Amino acid sequence: MKLHLGTDHGAFELKQKVKQWLTDQGHEVVDHGAHELDMEDHYVDFIFPAAKAVAADKESLGIVFGGSGQGEAMAANRIKGVRAAVFYSPATPAGAIDAEGNTSDDEYEILKLTRAHNHSNVLSIGGRFMDFETVKMAIDTWMSAPVSDVERHVYRVQELDKRT
Repeated sequence: MKLHLGTDHGAFELKQKVKQWLTDQGHEVVDHGAHELDMEDHYVDFIFPAAKAVAADKESLGIVFGGSGQGEAMAANRIKGVRAAVFYSPATPAGAIDAEGNTSDDEYEILKLTRAHNHSNVLSIGGRFMDFETVKMAIDTWMSAPVSDVERHVYRVQELDKRT
């Protein structure tokens, strides 16, 4: 899988670890920066190139990192064709429903839902909220989740992409 990464200083070390881990798994990783730790850099300078690369290559995915992941997702979602989802902690709300409509206690279910229902193609990681093992589990879960071909999900994604 081809993966585009981006972050600023807020999650630089985490991105470096994830980049090595993904490369060791055999993925093609394109690092859009930051390439060195600079406490004065800005996430938009790295997230926009990563998001644009994902939009240009429909077969690729993107993973962007920040302290909370919120601003990074907002930046990525400004690019037509990008559907970025934020993840900053495993959680199971009471009465959670999985991608098939069944109750679930899977703490990573939201990642499956965002891939299935929203065809998310960028994952925005809140690095201040998770350790490396949790981040790896989140990325594995998200990347392995299938996208839904259910008509209502396909329609919504088409409308998102048409209207951005």
